[in-house]
Amino acid sequence: MSQVIIRKILETRLATMSALATAYENASYTPVTGTPYQRVNLLPATPDNNTIGDSHYLELGIFQVTLCYPKNTGANAAQARAEAVKSHFNRGLGLSDSGLTLTISRTPNINPAFVDDAFYCIPISIQYHAHIF
Repeated sequence: MSQVIIRKILETRLATMSALATAYENASYTPVTGTPYQRVNLLPATPDNNTIGDSHYLELGIFQVTLCYPKNTGANAAQARAEAVKSHFNRGLGLSDSGLTLTISRTPNINPAFVDDAFYCIPISIQYHAHIF
C-alpha cells in the first residue's frame, strides 16, 4: 500500500504547479504535436532494512518527471520549467498523506535532454525516502 500513497503524494505535489498536461503511468494520453506536456514515472528502489526487527523499513525511489516540449523551438522554456520542478521538490521537503511522511532526499537532478519524435524532452529525477512502520 505504501507505493500507492507515495505515488499519490508525489503526483499531488506536482499538480500544484502551474498547469501542464500530464501523462500518468498506465493512463491513456495522446501527446498533441506543438503542445508541451510532462510524463511521470515512479521508480521504486529496493527497500532499506536499516533497523533490526521487522516493524520498520525505508522505501526509496525516484519520481521521474520528463518534460516534453515541441522540437525545434529552443531549450529555454523546457529548461525554465525543469528549474521550476527542481525548486518545487527541494531537498528536505516533507510531504504527508494517510499517515505516511515522505522526504525528498536529494536536490533533484535535471538530466541531459533527448529528442523523442516531435518533442525535446528533459527528465528530472527526484529522489525520495519514506519510513514505513
